Amino acid sequence: MNKRKTILIICSLFALTLLLSSCFPGAGRYSPLKPAGFFTGIWHGWIAPISLIIGLFKSNVSIYESFNTGWWYDFGFYISIIAGFGSIQLVRKKRG
Repeated sequence: MNKRKTILIICSLFALTLLLSSCFPGAGRYSPLKPAGFFTGIWHGWIAPISLIIGLFKSNVSIYESFNTGWWYDFGFYISIIAGFGSIQLVRKKRG
């Protein structure tokens, strides 16, 4: 890869990280008056591995939003966790 393309990729990843950092669960965006819903649960399930790593360094970030709508948030969260980790199996090459 040439140097310009490498710099572009690094800058894009940095910008994407900044953009997504406001969407982490437990960051204070949701409250009992405005709880997280089904689609937010899907999003939090997709970014759960990243939230886990960030949560090691920032105490206000968790992998699960405590202010949620209940069953619908849980359903979206678990569906995306299962779909995300299940799709890894589709990408793996089969042996012999």
